[in-house]
Amino acid sequence: MSAPPFIPAEIQSWFDARGWRVRRHQLEMLAKARERRDALLVADTGAGKTLAGFLPTLCDFAPSSGVTPGEGLHTLYVSPLKALAQDVKRNLLTPIEEIGLPIRVETRSGDTPSDRKKRQRERPPHVLLTTPESLSLLLSYPESADLFAGLKRIVIDEIHAFASQKRGDLLALSLARLNRIAPDAQRVALSATLANPLDFQEWLCPQPADGTGEIAAADLVLGEKGAEPEVEILLPVEERVPWGGHAGRWAVDQLYQAIRENRTTLVFTNTRFLAEFIFQCLWDVNEDKLPIGVHHGSLSTEARRRVEEAMARGELRALVCTASLDLGIDWGDIDLVVQMGAPKGSSRLLQRIGRAGHRLDTPSRALLVPGNRFEFLEAMAAKDAVDEGQRDGEDFRPGGLDVLAQHVMACACAGPFHEADLLAEIRSALPYAWLDEATFSRVLSFVENGGYALRAYDKFKRIVRDKSGVWRLAHPNQAQRHRMNAGIIVDSEMLTVRFRNGRKLGKVEERFAAQLSAGDTFFFAGMSLEVEGVKDMDVVVRAAKKSATIPSYGGLRLPLTTHLATRVQAMLDDRAGWGRFPDDVREWLEVQDYRSRLPKPGELLVESFPHHGKHYTAYYTFEGWNANQSLGMLITRRMESLGLMPGGFVANDYCLAVWGLKPVHDPAPLLSPDILTHEFTEWVTESHLLRRAFREVAVISGLVERQHPGKRKTGKQVTFSTDLIYDVLKKFEPDHVLLEAAWADARARMTDVGRLADLLERSRHELVHVELERVSPLAVPVMTMIGREAVPQGAVDEELLLEAESLAGAAMRIDPLEAGLLEDDQDMLDG
Repeated sequence: MSAPPFIPAEIQSWFDARGWRVRRHQLEMLAKARERRDALLVADTGAGKTLAGFLPTLCDFAPSSGVTPGEGLHTLYVSPLKALAQDVKRNLLTPIEEIGLPIRVETRSGDTPSDRKKRQRERPPHVLLTTPESLSLLLSYPESADLFAGLKRIVIDEIHAFASQKRGDLLALSLARLNRIAPDAQRVALSATLANPLDFQEWLCPQPADGTGEIAAADLVLGEKGAEPEVEILLPVEERVPWGGHAGRWAVDQLYQAIRENRTTLVFTNTRFLAEFIFQCLWDVNEDKLPIGVHHGSLSTEARRRVEEAMARGELRALVCTASLDLGIDWGDIDLVVQMGAPKGSSRLLQRIGRAGHRLDTPSRALLVPGNRFEFLEAMAAKDAVDEGQRDGEDFRPGGLDVLAQHVMACACAGPFHEADLLAEIRSALPYAWLDEATFSRVLSFVENGGYALRAYDKFKRIVRDKSGVWRLAHPNQAQRHRMNAGIIVDSEMLTVRFRNGRKLGKVEERFAAQLSAGDTFFFAGMSLEVEGVKDMDVVVRAAKKSATIPSYGGLRLPLTTHLATRVQAMLDDRAGWGRFPDDVREWLEVQDYRSRLPKPGELLVESFPHHGKHYTAYYTFEGWNANQSLGMLITRRMESLGLMPGGFVANDYCLAVWGLKPVHDPAPLLSPDILTHEFTEWVTESHLLRRAFREVAVISGLVERQHPGKRKTGKQVTFSTDLIYDVLKKFEPDHVLLEAAWADARARMTDVGRLADLLERSRHELVHVELERVSPLAVPVMTMIGREAVPQGAVDEELLLEAESLAGAAMRIDPLEAGLLEDDQDMLDG
């Protein structure tokens, strides 16, 4: 075993003075830096990951190490959140000031004043903390080659949060450019929760251009193990686990008691609405007037910062929040984390649990509050996964062409380039290693003049190629236009629902409105409405003559991970394990097993039954709400063509329930894989899904600009512009590179078509259909949601309870003979 790397005396003394030891993984990261090896550190929250990432930099600047670096940018830190960069700056300045190191640290984001940004380009700090978008903009300046020439280290924090998304594509392209400017700069990435570290090791590392197809990977460093987290599931004291609902309102009194018993509690919810709802519920029972705050992305920057500072000072007893606080803000005094509703993934749960204690040797304490019976199973599955150390995560996909177009424009702003040189540079980024010359040529053509159908318009002319084959900006002012509009995050708009006479009913999220076509019916503001059309930022409707087909759900939904869904199905199949469930949950499963069956792992169970004069079919997919919502759209279209007279559908993460006027005796034709070619294409093109996807790629690629000097386009103006261009391209250039990018987004992100394809393939071999005379116990949770408006999820919980009791009474009813048989079955299980 090699000797541990040398640590300068003043840094070792700092550790000693705090009673700390330099941990093994921190020493390993120091050794990797001195060997100039790229490295990914995976370590538990509280293990000192950030310090491990920066320790080589601190050592480089220690006077006792000999020659210290001079002026110029030495270390670049990239994080997904501006708040995280601010938090790291505070924590990094502590050792710098206490040791007395000559290191200047600054942050750079969209909030940084323009005069400071200019000074940073001319006289950069030694350590710059930034985001992927700000880094891309910095690389678009001609002086970027000089600015980054002496770069020694790049530290990427919370890599799991964005590497597999479009922001990760942009960062990968920026890393490729940095590799050309400073080829010796070491790359380091940090994360607490990775299911498959190798994917991230490969993403982090520059890929070779030797044509062998071999994928290079950074080294992996695993952190020291910390104390095991303590996870408990909260259950009603006197009541039963609810049948339906998501808010967990039943738990508010118990939650308040937990807040009283702990010093500081962090309460996570899965949506912004639920954060506000639970916050209000807690205030209603806050007899002691405890200081309780709320934090989510819809609040102003000032409001969020005030709450963060109050937490840092230990002034709050509890904070209700969303994913806005998932990532490593370091509050060491939190001693309990509560997850309201199902966690949707073990990695996400671990990330949230890690906010408690935030120290390696202190066990993190967490309380899971399921909203309904399926969520109880999901919470149990997540707890088991955490106990076993199992992680889950998103799959990587090829890099987006819209992001590539933005990067090409940034490169042109920095200076002229040769096509072959830039292609080779881009291919060194793993998300774009697949890029061929023909596709790259199409992207260049698009950046040059908008493509074949748009090249007659001067406004789309952005770059030109001279006689020697060198690409450069068509006009110097293109650089300013690019820097004003570059970015990856495109805000989702709210669309107004109104009658043709102008009377407004309220607003729905664009994500929901994009799925609607003329003639669709949906429930909103207490009415069944029929869509006449979606125009600009309005959904024009009229009162429907029939009941609503499509449920209206609001709020961004976290996707259920495949790993957790598989665990829930395994729990349903493991009857021996039901003994650890509450009596009412165990009874629910026993009656379901007796009256119908439980879906086995890999099996697609479909149940059909009559209810209140309609015929219902329940598909137990376990594929998540997004995939189930899409499947509902497709199945109702297929039912229409088969004369089955569909009435509507409702979906949750586990099940899709569809009803109509005629019974479904054979669901196989409704689940044929060709539904993804016929009905899917028809739905995506007829609805506004593709238009919405196109608007996003048009903005990201720079085709449509949101900002001009002195003014910003409204969402309505941007939508009007992109709709016009979409119609032109669809008619005159249907194979345009941006339409291709929009289709890729519509398939992957907006409809979860990958999970749908797997489900439909499975249904060809593992479909089990059970016809029943009445509703089944397993169908009750999704059936309680029928006819409920999405807007106040939580406020409708009281009504849901009444509806659920009626449904449950029918579902759980067994005649005396059946009761005796069920007892015999239970005796066999117990024996």
